[in-house]
Amino acid sequence: MAFGDESFLDLIAAWDGAGVVVHFDQPTGSWIFIAIHDATLGPATGGTRMKVYSRPEEGLRDALRLASGMTAKWASVDLPFGGGKAVLATPGPLEGRERQGLLRRYGALLNTLDGAFGTGEDFGTTPDDMLEIASVSGHVVQVHGSAGGPSDPGPFTALGVFAGMRAALEQVHGQSSLDGRTVLIQGVGDVGAPLARLVSNAGGSVLLCDIDSDLAFALSVEFGGSVVKPENVYRTPCDVFAPCALGAILNGSTIPLLQCRVVAGSANNQLETDQDAERLHERGILYAPDYVINSGGALAFGLIQLGAHDVEVLETRVKGIGGMLAEIFADALVHDVSPVHSARRRVERVLAKGRG
Repeated sequence: MAFGDESFLDLIAAWDGAGVVVHFDQPTGSWIFIAIHDATLGPATGGTRMKVYSRPEEGLRDALRLASGMTAKWASVDLPFGGGKAVLATPGPLEGRERQGLLRRYGALLNTLDGAFGTGEDFGTTPDDMLEIASVSGHVVQVHGSAGGPSDPGPFTALGVFAGMRAALEQVHGQSSLDGRTVLIQGVGDVGAPLARLVSNAGGSVLLCDIDSDLAFALSVEFGGSVVKPENVYRTPCDVFAPCALGAILNGSTIPLLQCRVVAGSANNQLETDQDAERLHERGILYAPDYVINSGGALAFGLIQLGAHDVEVLETRVKGIGGMLAEIFADALVHDVSPVHSARRRVERVLAKGRG
């Protein structure tokens, strides 16, 4: 069977998660996938992604991979939530009443799970979308900043990525300063844009790449940076490459092209295969494991769910991601392995404690 040809049953049978909800939304022709991977630490919690896929099976594959990543993400920050993710695989862009109807029917579907899965914003969905879902479901996790419902986790995620980036520079160059450093940000949306602002304010130079060239240009004017065309992004020299768009972009084809010492970005599932971590390590490129460095948004709204609301407290905890990564990098250096292995050991320790 060729890669990408698997059926729904093939994909689910090969997965190590707890369960999957598969639902077809007849009015819009969309597929809804809710993947619950592991509830060892608590109820499954993860974002809802909305995207157009070439085949619905690709949407299911995304949900399964992302749910597994959420298990690792919650364990890496040691909060009492489990791994889960939802994907709304639409046949095309949805707006107005069509979008509203899908979101409300999705909220009703969440209610049937009776709290087994809680959700928030993700790629392709917005704070307004979360408010729409929340109008029919109590299983939307609120983020600080909106008394009436969820807000934007993007700035928290960007802050965590920035802290992790500084830790990586400290590991590679002996100092965490961004002065004189160039950061290439791939994807300048909800996380990439605030990350660019943090880098620029810290004295770094930004290179911006996005499929929306007008957006990239507008931000380049704001930050005094430069725009990189998507076809040149992997071969452009920089100190830090920050993938902040979609996943699986680090692979056997792109890694040989990279001209950086650090990969530190917010995209989920950046590695196409496990072997890609080894490819980066062999090239001497320090890779910040994605589910650790991009955990700032999850960490912030997880803490809010647990009763923390002070912004300074939340930001301090998110900045602690830099310290976590410093420990992971140091352990990886001692054992001469990719930081992926050290991060995984950290996750397994937390999950083992939860099982015990």
